[in-house]
Amino acid sequence: MPPRAPPALLQLLLLLVLAAAETRTRSCSEVKRLYVAKGFSQTEAPSHEINGDHLKVCSQGYTCCSQEMEEKYSQESKHDFRNAVVELSSNLQATFSSRYKKFDEFFRELLENAEKSLNDMFVRTYGLLYMQNSEMFKDLFVELKRYYTDGNVNLEEMLNDFWARLLERMFRLVNPQYHFSDEYLECVSKYTEQLKPFGDVPRKLKLQVTRAFVAARTFAQGLAAARDVIARVSAVNPTPQGVQALLKMMYCPYCRGLVAIKPCYNYCFNVMRGCLANQGELDTEWNNFIDSMLMVAERLEGPFNIESVMDPIDVKISDAIMNMQENSMQVSQKVFQGCGQPKMLVQSRASRSISESSFSARFRPYNPEERPTTAAGTSLDRLVTDVKEKLKQAKKFWSSLPGNICNDEKMAAGNVNEEECWNGSNKSRYIFAVTANGLANQANNPEVEVDTLKPDAMIRQQIVNLRIMTSKMKNAYNGNDVDFIDISDDASGEGSGSGCELQQCSQEFVFNATEVTQDTKKSDKELDASATSMGLSGAALLLSIFSFLALQRQWR
Repeated sequence: MPPRAPPALLQLLLLLVLAAAETRTRSCSEVKRLYVAKGFSQTEAPSHEINGDHLKVCSQGYTCCSQEMEEKYSQESKHDFRNAVVELSSNLQATFSSRYKKFDEFFRELLENAEKSLNDMFVRTYGLLYMQNSEMFKDLFVELKRYYTDGNVNLEEMLNDFWARLLERMFRLVNPQYHFSDEYLECVSKYTEQLKPFGDVPRKLKLQVTRAFVAARTFAQGLAAARDVIARVSAVNPTPQGVQALLKMMYCPYCRGLVAIKPCYNYCFNVMRGCLANQGELDTEWNNFIDSMLMVAERLEGPFNIESVMDPIDVKISDAIMNMQENSMQVSQKVFQGCGQPKMLVQSRASRSISESSFSARFRPYNPEERPTTAAGTSLDRLVTDVKEKLKQAKKFWSSLPGNICNDEKMAAGNVNEEECWNGSNKSRYIFAVTANGLANQANNPEVEVDTLKPDAMIRQQIVNLRIMTSKMKNAYNGNDVDFIDISDDASGEGSGSGCELQQCSQEFVFNATEVTQDTKKSDKELDASATSMGLSGAALLLSIFSFLALQRQWR
């Protein structure tokens, strides 16, 4: 009979066997509860640890994860990552979206207010004469709105056409005793620049309108572009290698039963830097774009303020008409010299024309308080001040994104818990350094395998879009419209003989108020002087009102 083992030894062996069995069958109840809470089937989650040979990413020792759980956790980690990016970027996207809508509403309403103000004032003051010629003013605002909406308008050419048309209408009014053919009026309009019948107003207004509209439209486009770039870039789609790194960081500790342990901060940082490597490439161009937006914002607050240009545009046009009245005799003489002597109307028609050029409307002085002081319930200065602060906050958004994600306590443990965090394999300190931002630097990333030679095509396109918008901003800052960058002040100039079809043009067609028309026949000179006097008396009331209006309101 073999000798019996001592009872104490048997008890020790029994305890060791039970302890080993308990270790192998550690409870997974909390892991299972959390898994089911996510909406997954409880049949996929074991109640106790099982052998992990089936796992592809997480540790293959004893585990609380089945193969189905690892696959579901892989999808869940991708979903959590996308949500983290969207949560941070959506706030910035909403900021640019709301500011764009406010600016767009403001600019459109500003144009509507300016048009309404001009129409109301001119109807009240000039009555029928304005209404008979109102289409040219409506066309002016149609073109301004079309430029802001589509950009397919050359502002300089459009404004030159407006002043040429206005000269034609005014020339008829101050010379109602003559008959002017379309060809003759075309000759008149071609010399608007040389005659300067409206003084310096067209030149100044063209410069102010062009700069203000280019800046306003480009700035609004910039806000919309920023919104769209954020929307596209924040729709992240991690690579298979990125998904593996996310799974390992977020849910592999669950498979070890460590449901309360968060990833180490630097570990999270490296994973996010790798998964957002292409987004990090945006940072330089994004910051350049933001800086250019801030530059244009300063212009909008100062010399390119569209509100200060559009608000008094009716006064500026009236001021131009006053200049035309003051120089009407010299202008007429120069036109007659350059384009030929027009034909006189017969007496009855001339008298009727002169009568139709006059009207008897009581002039009511314009009250500046009647003009709305703001559009869309705000002012440009307030809008720009607000958006400048938002732009400054948006700088370095993409390079800061990985760190901002890991700053969320749901994503990482934080720097204060360096020992009590998940380092990718155990609950312990993370020993690797944080990889620098950008695609090229990810070759040294210890957590995510990144193809540094294959940039994301969509991200590259957004970088190009940002460069284009930055270029537009810089042109707008300098007062240039990128769509018409080659247009110069001399581009629309005409030769000294163009447009003169009725008579040989003067070789020196430059207006000088001290000159008078010389004629060899005294009778012709007396006839011209008499006719001019008739025309001026016929339109005297109209033009005196224009003068009075301009004197009532100073140039703002």
